[in-house]
Amino acid sequence: MEPSARRWEQCAAQGYSLFVYGTLQFPEVLDALIGRVPQRRAATVTGWRVAALPGLLYPGLVPEPDALARGLVLRGLNAAEWAVLDAFEDDQYDLRAISLPSSADRVSTYVWTAAVAQDDWHPDQFTETYLPDFVAHCADWRRGF
Repeated sequence: MEPSARRWEQCAAQGYSLFVYGTLQFPEVLDALIGRVPQRRAATVTGWRVAALPGLLYPGLVPEPDALARGLVLRGLNAAEWAVLDAFEDDQYDLRAISLPSSADRVSTYVWTAAVAQDDWHPDQFTETYLPDFVAHCADWRRGF
C-alpha cells in the first residue's frame, strides 16, 4: 500500500483492519472518536517497539529487530471511521501495511517517523495518570472535526 494524503481510503476500500498499540486501544478513546468500539482482538507484532515520544502522551510504533509490540486489531472500520482516525493521527505517522503472525487479516498500522524516547510507552501509566483527560480531549476534538 502506498502512502498518500488519503491513505485511509485504500484501507477502507480493501477491507483492512487496524493494528493499534497506544491510546486507540482504550474503548473510551474509540467511543469518543468514532462513537463506538469496533470488534477487537489482541495481537502482537514482532520487530516493532511501542516507544514513548518526547513531550507527548501517546506512543509511536518504530522498528526494532528484537522487540515485540502488543496491541489490538480493530476490525470492521467503515470509511467514515477510517477518515476520523486518520485525521486524528499526527502528521508524523505513516499508515503502512504490516504482517501479523498466524493471521490472514490485511492489517495496517500507524508507524512513527520522527524522534522517539529510549523508553517504551506503558498503557498502565497512561491509564492511571492521563486517560480521563485524554478522553475529554478526544471528545472535544471530535466535536470540531
